[in-house]
Amino acid sequence: MFKNKAPDGTLNLSGKKIALLRARLPGRVSQRGLAELLQLEGVDLDKNAIQKIECGKRFVTDVELKALAKIFGVSADELLQ
Repeated sequence: MFKNKAPDGTLNLSGKKIALLRARLPGRVSQRGLAELLQLEGVDLDKNAIQKIECGKRFVTDVELKALAKIFGVSADELLQ
């Protein structure tokens, strides 16, 4: 049976990178602040969803990944590395 998990057991490959890039945004953007920036991009996530993504307990959709890449000014591929 297949399980959709990363080698380290998390549910996404990008959570740690998202947390790192969020901390590097000007003004030390909080998880709630990132959720607000995502809402401006048309992606409806709340602080709890951001927390789960960053700790690997939630999948990241392609739409969310694209919006996150835009906010951080990186490619989606960079978020997956």
